[in-house]
Amino acid sequence: MASVKLPQSKARSRKDGAAIPLDETDKRLMNLLQSNFPLDPEPFALLASQADLELDDVLGRTQRLLDGRIIREITPIFDTRALGYESMLVAARVDAENPQRAAAIVNAHPGVSHNYLRTHDFNLWFTIATPPDSKLGLKGTIEALMAETGAESMRELPTLTLFKINMNLEMEKGTEALAAPVEAVPPRELEPQPYDEDDVALIKALQGPMEAVARPYDTAAQQLGISTEELLDRLRAMVDRKILRRIAAILFHRRAGFSANGMGVWKVPEDEIMEVGGRMASFRGISHCYQRPTYEDWPYSVFTMAHGRSKEECDAVLDAIAEECGMGQDDRATLYSSTEYKKIRLHYFTDDYARWEAEHS
Repeated sequence: MASVKLPQSKARSRKDGAAIPLDETDKRLMNLLQSNFPLDPEPFALLASQADLELDDVLGRTQRLLDGRIIREITPIFDTRALGYESMLVAARVDAENPQRAAAIVNAHPGVSHNYLRTHDFNLWFTIATPPDSKLGLKGTIEALMAETGAESMRELPTLTLFKINMNLEMEKGTEALAAPVEAVPPRELEPQPYDEDDVALIKALQGPMEAVARPYDTAAQQLGISTEELLDRLRAMVDRKILRRIAAILFHRRAGFSANGMGVWKVPEDEIMEVGGRMASFRGISHCYQRPTYEDWPYSVFTMAHGRSKEECDAVLDAIAEECGMGQDDRATLYSSTEYKKIRLHYFTDDYARWEAEHS
């Protein structure tokens, strides 16, 4: 029997860290932009006050980080499941000699936000979402992709419990901060939430990149024919209703110096998942933590995404979790990304989904 060709991790450290020079003020600002972008008419002025900087300096630095592709975009982060979209992580076993062909087919679906080649015989890992009015639905869409890619197998790995989702890279501190538990994270609700046409119009007007200008919310408010204060009130209500998670800067994590990401997967006994999953989610270096279903050939029930400036830093985060939670080597595995085929923010309530289904059903 021929051996399966496994992709090799390309995780490496940049000699000078980020792709462009970053000083300590840049790093402090990036932490604020990722975690604390305000729902205020003049959010950059508030950030300038917090960082003890002048507004023009904050706007200039932010634009430089956008132009240098350190910051991917500043954008609203809406909750896919709260909006009634079905979503799922899928692990596929595709042609190891030419995974690019399958990746291109998967990438063409507008609901695919992430797609990676990983170091496992299940080598293509992607997240996919379908809208509430999808005729194929999520299952039908995955079946269509399996047929078109010629995948040998596709494992459906829906979220059973969401312990954490917070892609917020620590720019100022070192490995010790990433490997330390810092917060208790209660499981999130994942049920669809009610929304109306006004909500849909607001999402359409605001989704996508926001400009680095003093009053970035004004454009969407003018498009909707409402005041900026009314728009912000509606956004605050969306946060309360769990439709909007936050507004935040999303980084090109490799260009920002975080060249490695490891998917740590864990065999956690059924009766311990809620307690152990919450503890795993508390680590600063973990951006995502989920409970997912197990299979005979996939025994891992809890998934944690670790990000680091090197493979060694990712390993340190995952090793700290193992020590904290009493997990042995047989209880875990780490899958490193070899190639990033796609990483985008989803856009909601667009015609792209219907067009894709018309072409593939």
